[in-house]
Amino acid sequence: MTNNKVKIGVSNKQGQLGFMPLRGGLREGAGRKSIGVTKKVSITLAEEMWEKLEEQRVQDQLSRSEVLRNIIEKHYS
Repeated sequence: MTNNKVKIGVSNKQGQLGFMPLRGGLREGAGRKSIGVTKKVSITLAEEMWEKLEEQRVQDQLSRSEVLRNIIEKHYS
């Protein structure tokens, strides 16, 4: 039988809630490294643009965010 108990704690650095094992705690530097600032946006495009975006996403095996980020970065570099 395994012990699946966890506790919820607040990270010292970012103030975000996180799940922690009963032993130890949130480790400094643990987790996925940030690539920038996350901001939620909403965008309206013609259906054919969404279809092109989806085709590109599937072809390159990327998320929608990655495809849009690549387009924006290419435009501004």
